[in-house]
Amino acid sequence: MRPMKDPAPSRMAYRMNRLMLTPRFRLFLRYGLPVLLIVAGVSIWASDEARRDALAERVAELRRQVEERPEFMVRMMVVETGSPEIEAEVRDILPVDFPVSSFDLELDTLREAVEEIDAVASASVQIRGGGVLAVTVVERVPVAVWRRATGLVLVDAEGHRVQPLDARADRLDLPLILGAGAGAEVAEALEIIEAAAPVTERFRALRRMGERRWDVLLDRDQIIMLPEDDAVTAMKRVMALDHAQDLLARDIVAIDFRNPRRPVLRLSDAAMQENLTTRTRVYEAVVE
Repeated sequence: MRPMKDPAPSRMAYRMNRLMLTPRFRLFLRYGLPVLLIVAGVSIWASDEARRDALAERVAELRRQVEERPEFMVRMMVVETGSPEIEAEVRDILPVDFPVSSFDLELDTLREAVEEIDAVASASVQIRGGGVLAVTVVERVPVAVWRRATGLVLVDAEGHRVQPLDARADRLDLPLILGAGAGAEVAEALEIIEAAAPVTERFRALRRMGERRWDVLLDRDQIIMLPEDDAVTAMKRVMALDHAQDLLARDIVAIDFRNPRRPVLRLSDAAMQENLTTRTRVYEAVVE
């Protein structure tokens, strides 16, 4: 007679049953174990360098196929500006070979390159429908001609260089500023010129002196020497004196307003000689 089988589970079976009742173990069997198997399989497959290279080439080829689809291709460039010179310079500085995939264009880099042009205040670069690369340029507006040691240059209201100028006669509509550091003070120069409106027809230039102050140069070689501080107010005072006393109509070489509390008039040699002669005659008449 065979012995009866013990209905009680073995110790190992008992432990497995208890383990299966653990929520964390069941979660591991459901999710963790498949992930581990997949990772192990991928690691074994990727351990072969030839397989990795083949996969990389395949991914690159798929990406290139997507990037070169017709809807992603850029075929031409449009430069929106009112200056043919700036348009030509933009096209020279952006040598894009069309057609090109839009994925290969770094728009921020292109925009920064365009904004490096002196005459460009700001620019925007975007890809429009129909495969068009649109470059929109906001130009700098020249407000003065700055004569430097290296030649003439147009500057905007911020003193930024716009473009070189061949001859002063090419832009007689703009005021002339002279001297080192004049470009950095264009805003003040424009205010002084505005204050000197009553003598606009006689105005010749503004000269920066020692990078500290301005001289106003008029015709007949007259000079108005302005102070370092509050030069605009000083210019207005000179205009008021001229309106009241025809100061600039006299035979004066310079009006020294560097010290507004003690302005000094410098007469021409002829005026000084005439003044001396007059004083001599008056003295002789008194003596007699």
